Amino acid sequence: MGLDAAAAIGAGFLGAWSGRDPGAFAALTTARIHYEDPLTDGPLIGTPALAGHAERLWDAMPDARLEASGEPVAQGRFLAVPARLTGTQSGPLGDLPPSGRRLRVHCVFYCELDREPAPEADVRLARVRAFFDLYDAGVQAGMIPGRGSLREKALLMLQGFGLRAGEEEPPPA
Repeated sequence: MGLDAAAAIGAGFLGAWSGRDPGAFAALTTARIHYEDPLTDGPLIGTPALAGHAERLWDAMPDARLEASGEPVAQGRFLAVPARLTGTQSGPLGDLPPSGRRLRVHCVFYCELDREPAPEADVRLARVRAFFDLYDAGVQAGMIPGRGSLREKALLMLQGFGLRAGEEEPPPA
């Protein structure tokens, strides 16, 4: 696949997420697309399921923007699209309650096309899996303490991974 074709497919997919038009996915995907990301319980199958998932994102982050964070990488029927999601989480996002905080989450969409691109070919996305750091999103939303922070150390101590409250050190042998 040429980089121009890969860039066009990737830009179209990112544009569908940012455009807030659930119908935009139909022109880019097969009718039985398989889509997965860390917020789905398993693969979402079909364009309506993907569009519904996008609508939940738009409800949670009305100002959400998904933009390329690097050049797509393509080989044959496979495409990787690095991206960055930015927006203010004013509604629930998966199991995360609204935080009112601005999030910036880097992700990679790993895509499989329905056929090898060729001139004048109608190439569509058949499978897409998004990879992003849900832990980092939780830290940015204020739901999880940051790595190495005082809050994390206190939480680990309470869970028994540090000094235990009320216990004395054993005497030296």
